[in-house]
Amino acid sequence: MARTRNRKLSVQGGSGNVFVDLGFEDAAERTTKVALAVELNRILKTKALTQAATAKLLGVKQPKVSALMNYRLEGFSVERLLNFLTALGRDVRISISSAPSGRRDGRISIAAG
Repeated sequence: MARTRNRKLSVQGGSGNVFVDLGFEDAAERTTKVALAVELNRILKTKALTQAATAKLLGVKQPKVSALMNYRLEGFSVERLLNFLTALGRDVRISISSAPSGRRDGRISIAAG
């Protein structure tokens, strides 16, 4: 039987963005890609297509569909993911506004519905 040691662990709260917490310089882009991929995968699940049929619909090869469905997004740009959404019959609206006072940097947010 293994012995357990009593250790004190220090716990630090996260920022709410795992990519920021892990120190990725492109955290905003990665967050945007994941949000788009979540919506793409939600849509694809409702269509119940094979990966081959999905690839044909999106104009890519099947391994790219597999990568998308498994959230391996390194080979995808935000623009390409947006184009996939339009290929799936979705309208994409981009709205640009000033950041609220008190916050210097802008943020990217995605709302699906």
